[in-house]
Amino acid sequence: MTAGSTPRPLPIPAPLAGALMMALAAASFSIMHAVIRNLSVTGEMHPFEVALFRVVFGFLALAPVFLRQGIAPLKTRNIKLFALRGVLNSAAMLMFFYSLSITPLATVAALGFTAPLFATLLAMLVLGEVVRLRRWTAILVGFAGTLIILRPGVIEVGLGPLLVIGSSVVWSVALMVIKVLTRTESSVTITAYASIFLTPVCLAAALPYWTWPGLEQLGWLAVIGVLGTVAQTAMNQSFKYADASAVLPMDFSKLIWAAAIGFALFGEIPDLWTWVGGALIFASATYIGIRESRMRKRAAVDLTRASEDKPVPS
Repeated sequence: MTAGSTPRPLPIPAPLAGALMMALAAASFSIMHAVIRNLSVTGEMHPFEVALFRVVFGFLALAPVFLRQGIAPLKTRNIKLFALRGVLNSAAMLMFFYSLSITPLATVAALGFTAPLFATLLAMLVLGEVVRLRRWTAILVGFAGTLIILRPGVIEVGLGPLLVIGSSVVWSVALMVIKVLTRTESSVTITAYASIFLTPVCLAAALPYWTWPGLEQLGWLAVIGVLGTVAQTAMNQSFKYADASAVLPMDFSKLIWAAAIGFALFGEIPDLWTWVGGALIFASATYIGIRESRMRKRAAVDLTRASEDKPVPS
């Protein structure tokens, strides 16, 4: 497409295209999690080693960019922020991958919806964003859903669910750093430095459990890398096609996929509390996402109007 040309029209309505892309992202994430779990529970590879190869394959995916642009994407003045983001991202990924090896897939999917709740709280505390009554209500509903799944005092809270929640908390902090970096850095630079700093941290975590992967394991690790790339790309594209209100509801299919795959491959049957709690967490996270999307659009409209109303100096 040449500069100044208009984008080709979609063969289907944009909201439907966005919803389908989000559904593809949810399916890809769920299948990737199942492959990670299978490699881990069979004892073929430690989850920390799987995380390392996920990072390595992700970095290799950037090779075409560096072949075209050289080292230009690595030029930055925010190396300390990138290092902080790398450490936080590493901790979140290692906790999440380990949780997949000891936790039913449906439980991981349900508790994984808590990340936007923690991100909203941190945006208020760290970035000074205003959270009003409706979003506070959504946050409380989401955390109520978390308690329904965990049921502390009724059943023993296992390490796996705690790791999922811990991963969501740490990832939320990383998101705050990413928000700051996006003000001055390109998405390629942010992605490249993520891999650069994730690799040594994940390598250090994986070395005590190291076993050289065979050809079959390398094939599955490549599948994880491809699925991760497809999932991220499809998710990003879904928000380009349509509003959050059109695409976010499809993200709930992660829980359906996780339940189906968990039952088919591992004989896991999620209980009623997982479905109820997951639905509450998802509903609250979706409301927050839609609400924040509308507020950003309103702020952009107000800024545009203000610039149009501004008198032009004679």
